[in-house]
Amino acid sequence: MAERLIYLPLGGAGEIGMNAYVYGYGPEGRERYILVDLGVAFPDMDTTPGVDLITADVSWLAERADRLEAIFVTHAHEDHVGGVSLLHGRLKAPVYARAFTGNIARRKMEEKGLDPDEVRIVGAWPEVVEAGPFKVSYLPVSHSIPEAAGLVIDSPAGRVIHTGDFKLDPTPIVGEPFDPDLWREVSKDGVLALVCDSTNVFSPKPGRSEADVAPELKPLVAEAKGMVVATTFASNIARLRSLAEAGREAGRSVVLLGRAMKRMVTAGVESGVLTDFPPTIPPEAAGDIPRDNLMLIVTGSQGERRAASAQLARGKYLGFELTEGDLFVFSSKTIPGNEKGVARIMNALSEKGVDLVDDEGGRYHVSGHANRPDLLEIHKLVNPKMVVPMHGEHRHLRAHARLAEAQGRRGILAPNGAMVVLSGNKPGVVEHVETGRTYLDGSLLVGAFDGVVRDRIKMALNGHVVVAVIIDEGDDPIEDAWAELRGLPEIGQSKADMQELVEYEVGQVLTRANRKTLDDDGRLEEAVTRAVRQVCVTELGRRPEVSVLISRLMAE
Repeated sequence: MAERLIYLPLGGAGEIGMNAYVYGYGPEGRERYILVDLGVAFPDMDTTPGVDLITADVSWLAERADRLEAIFVTHAHEDHVGGVSLLHGRLKAPVYARAFTGNIARRKMEEKGLDPDEVRIVGAWPEVVEAGPFKVSYLPVSHSIPEAAGLVIDSPAGRVIHTGDFKLDPTPIVGEPFDPDLWREVSKDGVLALVCDSTNVFSPKPGRSEADVAPELKPLVAEAKGMVVATTFASNIARLRSLAEAGREAGRSVVLLGRAMKRMVTAGVESGVLTDFPPTIPPEAAGDIPRDNLMLIVTGSQGERRAASAQLARGKYLGFELTEGDLFVFSSKTIPGNEKGVARIMNALSEKGVDLVDDEGGRYHVSGHANRPDLLEIHKLVNPKMVVPMHGEHRHLRAHARLAEAQGRRGILAPNGAMVVLSGNKPGVVEHVETGRTYLDGSLLVGAFDGVVRDRIKMALNGHVVVAVIIDEGDDPIEDAWAELRGLPEIGQSKADMQELVEYEVGQVLTRANRKTLDDDGRLEEAVTRAVRQVCVTELGRRPEVSVLISRLMAE
């Protein structure tokens, strides 16, 4: 049987977040696999109420875990590393990462009570990790986090370059600059496929360097009158450094607020990528410092409800309170889907009289992803036979594939679940694998089809009625049923009390029910539910979720 090289995205292709990309080589159905990245996405109250995190559904790969050789994590953003500790128990393969990313991944493993030594630290190109039929090397790239890397993936069918998240930044401040000569070197003998970041394919101008931001931040902070607060992505250590330096040069004491921010700075110091971060003071030491000599750098740039930004917007946080004339700087781009949360914080701050600066003009933030001209440049440098877009919504993938084809290269559109054969005479999509989402709900992982999230949404939309029915020792109903309504108005349009109406209608059902219905819990529950919903539709225009509790008393 002929051997083949396959690529299969389980997450991250057709969405931005929860990246998980499978590569396989071998006879059809007996391939050996590697997995690139294992990330998470974040929930929202509209579509995933109560959920803590979202991961790709890795069931397809878990069923073949005995053929999974290794997991390679490209960098330490949550949408690439956040699922490692959550899903490692199902996949059980060794995890490889560079030093900074490995530091973060090991902490996550320890927090879940797992062995941190499952995460193995490796160096960059030309160091090679052998994983079954694959030889894999980390290829340094610039991004908005230190030690990001693409992957050089060699197999008997040829070389694949997986870019990871990247930008063409010669001066990233923290981390390695983009090295075009290195990319030419690894591409000179021919590249079968470039699997490439698509996030900013619609941005028409070349990307800007992280070094462009610091000169804009310094006068902004220096001219501020009250307390200054700034927020950005906790993982963007270069931006944290630029903000802290702006505060220090303005004569302000700098305070970091938020666990994620402190964790990233600590990881940067421990892994050696951060050697000259400006001095900071702990929150408890700031009480004696005048407000106009303070600068807070805080988490919550995306509107997260429990982060420091949101807590400051609501009131006091760790003794700090924002007042009229203070300055709040959003040195970040709002990720699509987070606009409401960010706007909520901005409006709350504005009501306090706080002056706001965001990134609408592009002065105080630069993206960590390659723009359209930068994508064309990487296509030219690598000169692959085909381009497979990843890391983007479907429209991003489609536009990127067309961009490649306009330059005379084959572009393959492969959203989540599309298995692509990269080898042979006719590369392209050959199969579709069922993919989906898994939710971290409290301490448990639940599937998208388990009904947990669906039921929460239904209750949120329609309300909930609980009805208790008692059947006595003689198998006859006690007509005084009890009901409790949640998420529904107490008074209906007839001005009647809804609880009393529901209890009355249930009593009527019990009175009229025949012996066949009374003896069958399923039939009785169905009859009660129908009556409750009917009265709620009449009085409220709602069909609530109904829970019927049937208790049968036993004769002594």
